[in-house]
Amino acid sequence: MRYFILFSIFATTIFAKHYTNCTFQNPHYSDVCKKVVKKGVSYDYANKFLLSYFKTQKYDEISWKYLKPKYIKYHKQREKKANNVLVNRIPQMVENLQKHKEAYHYAEAKYGVNKEIIAAILLKETNLGKIQPQHDAFIVFNTIVTRLPQPQDKREKWLLNMGKTNMATIIEYCYKEKLSPQQCNLPSSYAGAVGIPQFMPNSFTYAQSYKNGIPDLTNMDDAIVSVANFLHKKAGFDTLIDWNKLQSVEKVEQAWYQYEFDNNNTSFVYEKSLKTGKEYTCFTKNKPELDYLKEYMKKVMRYNNSSNYAIGVIRLAHDAALLLTKQD
Repeated sequence: MRYFILFSIFATTIFAKHYTNCTFQNPHYSDVCKKVVKKGVSYDYANKFLLSYFKTQKYDEISWKYLKPKYIKYHKQREKKANNVLVNRIPQMVENLQKHKEAYHYAEAKYGVNKEIIAAILLKETNLGKIQPQHDAFIVFNTIVTRLPQPQDKREKWLLNMGKTNMATIIEYCYKEKLSPQQCNLPSSYAGAVGIPQFMPNSFTYAQSYKNGIPDLTNMDDAIVSVANFLHKKAGFDTLIDWNKLQSVEKVEQAWYQYEFDNNNTSFVYEKSLKTGKEYTCFTKNKPELDYLKEYMKKVMRYNNSSNYAIGVIRLAHDAALLLTKQD
């Protein structure tokens, strides 16, 4: 009993402490703290969050495993399989488009993004909200940051920076929502993506509400308008795709998969990376007949920079549009 009383006094003293700086043994935590304080978060809240056992002393080893480079090839293969499987779920896409018709039409009219593109993204991300998240976003990013104390290459530097900025965004979000660190739980994918549209915390600024005022990424209608807003503002998607101009999308998709199999360092649309300058073997180079498709591939790739992801989205959207036309 005596030890319990002493521990209680000690714990009370610790949690009652007020913080006035961002000094941590882990310099990356100091960086995160400084970021959020600049955004208006109190020193006290930032420190208590980054010292919380529930947030910074727990790690997601499954997430860390799947973020390693050796799984990149696995992810690409999985993306192709997912595209082929999801074609069978186009009828469910159409059902979703009809069930949430008002929100889809609102998003399409306001942002200039095809409703079928929005639905295809939601299908690929979480099977229209049916896939339930198994991770905690902050713990995912904390794991990245603590596992990379000294990044060795460009990819590790990118991962570390991504982890820190997303940690900061989550702390800022929970501070504004007046949530304690223990209450600040954002269910996510292994990559830290949140909600039906799988937004990274850094993309929360694109979240929009259809009618409720406060965006809720677990709400289908809010997810619909949030995806449209993201593509409109971040990708310049403001003109609807004319599906009549996209011929033989299925054949183009299969030709792309064969091209990727036959060549190394491939990209559907780019000859060179805009960020790193890395050169690619470009599928659409010297193929003017694919220029219209290429334009919209680039826009979808702002949501997910995988060529396989983007061609899968456009194939699903195209086929859903055809099915809708037949039903009308």
